[in-house]
Amino acid sequence: MEAIGVPWFIVVRYLGPPLFLLVVGGALLVWRRPARAWMVWAALAVNLVAAALPFLWIGVQIVTGEGDLTVVGLVMTLLQPGTVIVAWLLLLLALVTQPGLGTTVPGVPGSEGAHETERVTQNVG
Repeated sequence: MEAIGVPWFIVVRYLGPPLFLLVVGGALLVWRRPARAWMVWAALAVNLVAAALPFLWIGVQIVTGEGDLTVVGLVMTLLQPGTVIVAWLLLLLALVTQPGLGTTVPGVPGSEGAHETERVTQNVG
């Protein structure tokens, strides 16, 4: 990373927490699969991309030589927080939305017969 003018400790400081969140969140998703797991995976990935955007931007500046344009820098300054907002909105949608009727959620007890409307009588005694 020193080749593009960024010390390693800065990269670890910015990318460490999103990587940790991806690893821990991924482990939790594998262990307890929620109804909208794909939205949570997308939120974790978008959060990591948002953290990497400044470094990607520095790389693009070096490759293209377009780093001196103020408009491009302003767009990048607004793009990174906007991407973080998209990641949090995806996570919020994954938590708030309910699975559709008749769908089963793997790993959640009691969701197998969610689409059945009649009860089966059983002789308990």
